[in-house]
Amino acid sequence: MPAYPLRALVLRKTKLGETDLILTLLAADGHQVRAVAKGARRSKSHLGARVEPFSVLDLLLHTGRSLDIVTEAETFATHDALRADYDRTMAASVVADLLDKGSVEGQSEPQIFDMALVTLDVMETAPVEKLEPLVLAFLLKALAMHGYRPSLDRCAACGGEPGDGLAFSVEAGGVLCESCLEEGNGAQSITGAARDALRAMLRAKMADVPQIEMTPALLTEVRRLVRAYTGHHIPARLRALDFFMAQGR
Repeated sequence: MPAYPLRALVLRKTKLGETDLILTLLAADGHQVRAVAKGARRSKSHLGARVEPFSVLDLLLHTGRSLDIVTEAETFATHDALRADYDRTMAASVVADLLDKGSVEGQSEPQIFDMALVTLDVMETAPVEKLEPLVLAFLLKALAMHGYRPSLDRCAACGGEPGDGLAFSVEAGGVLCESCLEEGNGAQSITGAARDALRAMLRAKMADVPQIEMTPALLTEVRRLVRAYTGHHIPARLRALDFFMAQGR
């Protein structure tokens, strides 16, 4: 069995048999890998303590018939603080869930890996009240990296000036002018402040997202728009996002 090294982020682990785990990983080039960590559930296994969700590992994998086999694992980043705090665990779980549902075996997207690591780093130390803006910004940026960047400066339907009477359509892919709004497109209202907040999230580095000021009312509007946009472009249900938003948000 050929062996190969891999730096990867652990997205999910699933029990296999009595002692093994199946790991869902995001490789450094952005493609998804599923591998078996044999014996990882044994009480004395050194491997089991390292393959926790949100950890970044330097792995040695051997190619298997259906799933590759983890033979060595060294920790690059533990992100222990994300697992030690309930709110941070829930926020980081949204990141992992989106990457799990949005990444594909054999299809690379290197930028998404780097952004995910920065996002998890920031979530470890950000004030708890800034976790939701970080989650929303990550969703928006990840969709943009996959080709679904919302049009916020021009009408998503005709490319013209959107004007003052703003509307947002997830089907059309952004804001609409009044002429295109009359044609339907399942549009919903969006204020100028919300459009500015979405712009700021897309332009900001993840480390700077906590500095974006939003009132509770504005955050509620941005949440509604980003959730609708994410739900339209990610066909699989993001249970972690549903759970995170259900916690009093």
